[in-house]
Amino acid sequence: MGDTHREVHLEKIGPARFRATNERGGVVTLGNGDDPDFTPVELLLAALAGCGAVTIDPITARRAAATTFRAVATGEKERDETGTRMGQLTVTFEIEFPEGPDGDAARAILPSTVERTHDRWCTVSRTVEAGAPVVMQLKEAATSPT
Repeated sequence: MGDTHREVHLEKIGPARFRATNERGGVVTLGNGDDPDFTPVELLLAALAGCGAVTIDPITARRAAATTFRAVATGEKERDETGTRMGQLTVTFEIEFPEGPDGDAARAILPSTVERTHDRWCTVSRTVEAGAPVVMQLKEAATSPT
């Protein structure tokens, strides 16, 4: 995999159920909400929280390992004349560190780390906020010789 290209493959595995596979072999199943599988919107929320978490944790962990690290991502499904989308997206982190000088150091950098994660480092939230264009297309079918 190159430094910039990302790719996920999706395959139908049952009625309203799909399996997404990344290039490293990781797998996640998704569905329409009629089963325990994540819905695409839930995966978006997980991606927002996860992007922040995998960015914040290694920076603060250089000072002290978190004793609690949780995130909750929320949003509201909105509908208007242009269609549906998610709005009011919020990721709330609950991060605690041990008592002592190392924990104090981690606590001291936490607010600026969360701010920089939002403003510069989290690819997912920055892409959502920028409103990156998405192309949906059909793969061209091979034509039979006549």
